[in-house]
Amino acid sequence: MRILMIGDIVGNPGRKCIRDLLPKIKENYNIDFTIANCENLAGGKGINKKVINNIFTYGVDVATSGNHIWDKKEIFDFIDSETRILRPANYPVKTPGRGYHIFELNGNNIGIINLSGRVFMSDLDCPFQKASTIIEELRSQCKIILLDFHAEATSEKMALGRYLDGKASAIVGTHTHVQTSDERIFENGTGYITDIGMTGPYESILGVESEPVINNFLTQLPERFEVASGKVQFNGVVIEIEEADGKCKDIERIQDLHEF
Repeated sequence: MRILMIGDIVGNPGRKCIRDLLPKIKENYNIDFTIANCENLAGGKGINKKVINNIFTYGVDVATSGNHIWDKKEIFDFIDSETRILRPANYPVKTPGRGYHIFELNGNNIGIINLSGRVFMSDLDCPFQKASTIIEELRSQCKIILLDFHAEATSEKMALGRYLDGKASAIVGTHTHVQTSDERIFENGTGYITDIGMTGPYESILGVESEPVINNFLTQLPERFEVASGKVQFNGVVIEIEEADGKCKDIERIQDLHEF
């Protein structure tokens, strides 16, 4: 099975990039299932019904997220009923939505888990313990288990990858919007990359106009951040998984520049 995982889609430019490039990428790489981090879909922060429905129409099967999932209050109207949207599983128990779900494809169950890191981020439940608990539950139903770890610190991401080696098919990092070049398969068959990057404006700082970000660093005064324009980069990974045992056979980075 070949699974495409797409880095944080940022605003309208990122959505247009998915619309224009995703069908071709899925065909070229013979993709069976597509997962995308969608927490920055609407104006660079958050999700609303219209934009997420468009993304599903373009060919994304599951939307993962992170700390910006709650930035558009409309999310509370549909996150409980829309099983294709995941929020980090280590939010408190009564938080709306779900942090993991099982999806079926051609007779195979695919378990998708979304978790948030804690280093330089909100103090949520322990992602290591939460991952172990969820994987133990999923293992009896799924050989294929994938995890989007939305985290800031490279050390925390690598530690979770090593900790879960042999328990998950693949663990990919999101959140930093910068693709890392450390894709690998660990000793016990888990595919890993620290961050799959961003699908959004290339001439930007993490998807937004550069000048306000620079001014904020120079002055420490509040600035209004707007999604940038211009060339758009597509970042993601293609993960090949052996259906019989759920182990990763290959993980390949994708980078592409696109002009509208």
